[in-house]
Amino acid sequence: MHPIVRLFALLLGLAVVQASFAQGGPVRIAGLVELSGTGTTSGTNFNDGVKLAVKEINAAGGILGRKIEYAASDTQSQPQIAKALAIKAVDDGAYVVMGPVFSGSILVSMSETQKARIPNFTGGEAAAITQQGDPYIFRTSFTQTTAMPKVARYLGDNLKAKSVAIIYTNNDFGKGGRDVFLKAIAPKGIKVLADISTDPGQLDFSGAVLKARQANADAIFVYTNEEEAARCLRELRKQGVDKPIVGETVLTSQKVIELAGDAANGAVAHVGLTADAPLPEVKAFAQKFQNEYHYKPDHNGLKGYSAMYVVKAVTEKVGTFDGEAFANAMHGLKLSAKQYPGVLMDVSFDKNGDLDRESFMTKVVNGKQEVVATLPALGSGQ
Repeated sequence: MHPIVRLFALLLGLAVVQASFAQGGPVRIAGLVELSGTGTTSGTNFNDGVKLAVKEINAAGGILGRKIEYAASDTQSQPQIAKALAIKAVDDGAYVVMGPVFSGSILVSMSETQKARIPNFTGGEAAAITQQGDPYIFRTSFTQTTAMPKVARYLGDNLKAKSVAIIYTNNDFGKGGRDVFLKAIAPKGIKVLADISTDPGQLDFSGAVLKARQANADAIFVYTNEEEAARCLRELRKQGVDKPIVGETVLTSQKVIELAGDAANGAVAHVGLTADAPLPEVKAFAQKFQNEYHYKPDHNGLKGYSAMYVVKAVTEKVGTFDGEAFANAMHGLKLSAKQYPGVLMDVSFDKNGDLDRESFMTKVVNGKQEVVATLPALGSGQ
C-alpha cells in the first residue's frame, strides 16, 4: 500500500474511532443557576433537583445508554453573567441547558442557546420569555399568563374582594407578574387602591406596608422574591394588617415560611408545584430530596428534577441527541406521570414552550404549607 494511502486510511480510522467515542461518551448538560446573589434559594433548589434526577438517571443506565455529565455554573443572579455562561455552554457543546431560574437572566441568555439550537429549560415565570418566538425555550413552571387568572379567580370568587393593594418587586419577574395580574383582575371588577413598587433585595418594607395598610383594600397581593416576601410578611404582621394576603408560588414557599416564621401563617398562594402536593410521585421525590440534601425542597427543586426527566423522555422518544429534533418533539408534547414517573405530574407543552398541568391553592397553617384545593389543567375541559 502506498504510504500516503496508508496514512489516509490511518487518519480515517482514527476519525471513526473518535466519532464512535463521542457518540458513546457522556452527554453534556449545562446548568446556569443562581448559586449566589438574590436568587440563591431559587437557583440552589433548582440545581439540586437537576442533580438528583441526573444521579438517578445515570444509576439506571443514562439516556439511550449514555451517562449524563452535568456541570452547573453560578450566574450570581446577574443577567450579563448568565449570558456569558450561556456562550460558554454553547462552546462546550452542551446538548441541553438548564436555567437560569430568574426571568431577568433567561431573557438575556436565551438568545445564545437559540442561535446554537440548544434546548433550554427555564424556571423563569415572566410572560415575555415565551412570547419571542424562540423554538428552543421551554418552561418548568406556569407562565404568569396562566397563573394570574387563577389568583384573580380566588380573589373574586372565594374572598369576594372588590379591591386590592399590590406590593411587587421592580424587576422583570415582578413587573411582568404585576402587569398580567392587573389584566386578570380587570374582568372581575377588582379595583387597585395601591400599586407599590419595591426594589430587589429590599430590606425595609415598613413604608410599602404602611401604604398598603392605609389603602384599606379588601386584600393584599404580594409578588416578590423569597427573601423580600418574608420581610414583607413580617412587616405586615408587625403593623397589624388583618386583611387576606395572597400571592403566587413564592409567597407560601418553604424558604419564605422558614424566614417569616409565624408571620407566614394565613398567607395564601396559587402554586404550580409544591412538595406538599397529595400525589405519590411528588411525595416520593420530596423524601428522596430531603434524604439527599437535608432540607425540604421548594417548587424550584421540583422544577429542576421534573425538567431533567422530560429531557430523558423526549430524547428517548426522538432516539437521538439532536437539539432541533428535540425541540420539534417538545411542541405539542404530552407526558403522563404513570408512564414517566420522573415528570411527577401529567404535563403538556404548547407551541410556545409553555406547559399545562394541574396546580394547587395553598395556605400556610401552623408554619406549614397545606394544599387547600387542586385545580385542573386548563386543557382538561373541567
